[in-house]
Amino acid sequence: MEPYRKYFSSDQLAYLEESQPNFGVNILNVGHNIHPGKLKYPDPHHPNLYCFDWSKGRILEEYQLIYIAKGSGTFESEQVGSVVVHPGTVLLLFPNIWHRYKPHDDEGWEEYWVGFNGSYASYLMQQDCFDPHAPLIHMGFNSEFINVFIRLIDTLKFEGVAFAQLSSSLTTQLLGLVYASALQKEKVMDRKEQVINNIRYKIHENLSNCATLEELASQHNVSYAWFRKTFKEVVGVSPGQYQLNLKLEKAARMIRETQMSISEIAFVNGFVSEHHFSKIFKKKMGVSPSAYKHQNQSSQNNSQKI
Repeated sequence: MEPYRKYFSSDQLAYLEESQPNFGVNILNVGHNIHPGKLKYPDPHHPNLYCFDWSKGRILEEYQLIYIAKGSGTFESEQVGSVVVHPGTVLLLFPNIWHRYKPHDDEGWEEYWVGFNGSYASYLMQQDCFDPHAPLIHMGFNSEFINVFIRLIDTLKFEGVAFAQLSSSLTTQLLGLVYASALQKEKVMDRKEQVINNIRYKIHENLSNCATLEELASQHNVSYAWFRKTFKEVVGVSPGQYQLNLKLEKAARMIRETQMSISEIAFVNGFVSEHHFSKIFKKKMGVSPSAYKHQNQSSQNNSQKI
């Protein structure tokens, strides 16, 4: 997945508040970034409000949920001392609380984040497991969590129908998944699960580019035969079917939520042609992409009339 960031201005937020209900969860910013090692963090492409020097730290007036997908680093806040951040960790930032965090210089990290506020957001963040004194929650690899984050970013990137409501709902879903993870005892995985979950993450990350499953297996120092057999054993479907299902789910969302043409959606999701995409989509969904688009447009028009 390519790096992306979006920050809403005060004027944009005011317009959205007037034009689209947000269910008490206002999305202020969202992003995904891969920060290389040995470079100043955060990078200078963020608005001034969000940049900080390590010596001074930072205070925000919003909540933020930050997921460290890869890499490790250090986190420190007013309530907790310096703690190590491991891959698969969620950092929760609370309003008006001093904090600072950064990746280790020798490896950098990959991060997803969403900043938000609102009445319902405040209610959710007051639940027992969301505590400023324990702001790190280990999620590990969670395909549902990553899928929701990717969908949130795509929703704000393409700004389709009712994107403000949908992004609020997706952020609430992210918090629900973090809440559930915090309540569960951390599962100790064997090496097989660790390798397969690492490759599953790479499949999610590489949906739109040309990386093959054979290349992903090689990158993790396992044979393709072992990978294919073990993947199906752990996940329940073959890696090829898993990858195809993700592509079709993303394509269906884009048909529903954007104004892109079928050929553009086929290209973005790595299908060799519109015809090839349409054939596979119909086999999976029972209708062609064009018919699926028409059905959803009709449903949206009918709901607007009610």
